[in-house]
Amino acid sequence: MYVPNTMIVTGNPAATAPNILAHETIFRLGILGDLFTGVWALAVTFALYRLFRGVDQSLAAVMVILGGLIPACIFFVNSLNWIAALMLAHGTDLAAFTSAQQAALAMLFMHLHSKGNVVNSIFWGLWLFPFGMLVMRSGFLPRILGMWLIGGGFGYLGVSFAGLFAPQYQDTVFMFSQPLLFSELAITFWLLVMGAKVRPSAVPVA
Repeated sequence: MYVPNTMIVTGNPAATAPNILAHETIFRLGILGDLFTGVWALAVTFALYRLFRGVDQSLAAVMVILGGLIPACIFFVNSLNWIAALMLAHGTDLAAFTSAQQAALAMLFMHLHSKGNVVNSIFWGLWLFPFGMLVMRSGFLPRILGMWLIGGGFGYLGVSFAGLFAPQYQDTVFMFSQPLLFSELAITFWLLVMGAKVRPSAVPVA
C-alpha cells in the first residue's frame, strides 16, 4: 500500500518514473515484500493445516489452496510488474522506446500491480470461509471468531468486486468493511495469547 501511494504521481507518468528512481531502495523493498508475503502465506496456511486437519482434513486442504498456494503464486507473478516498472524507469536496454513511452509503460505496470492485488484479494476472502468453518467446528477456538472470519471473507470479496467493477467505490467499500477485515487480527492475537486449547470435558460427579 505504501509503495504505490508514494511513487505514483496520478496522471503524470513523466514524474512517476523519476519518483521510482528517487525512492529505489523503498521500491525494491516493496518487491521483496511481495515475495516474502507469498512465502509467509504458504507457511501460515500449512501451519494452520496441521492445527485443523483433525477437524476436517478436506476443508483444511481447501483452506491451504485458497489461502496459501493460489495467493502465493499471484504474489510471485505480480512482483514482476514492479520489476518491469523499475527496469523501465532505468531505461536499461530499452532504446527502442522513447523516454515518454518508457515512463508511460512504467506507470502501466504500476497500475497492473495494483490490479493484481485486487485479483488476489478475492482469494484473501475465499480462504476465510473454510478457515472460519474450521474454527467454528474445532471446539478449541471460540465460535464467534469463526463467524467473524466468514464475515471477513465477505468483506474482502466486496472490496475486490468493487475494485474490478466499480473502482470509484472501492475506498468506500474498504472503509465500511474494516470491522469485518479485523477478524484476521483477532484470530492472530487469540492464537498468540490464548493458543488453541481443547476444553476439558466435564467429569460427572459420582
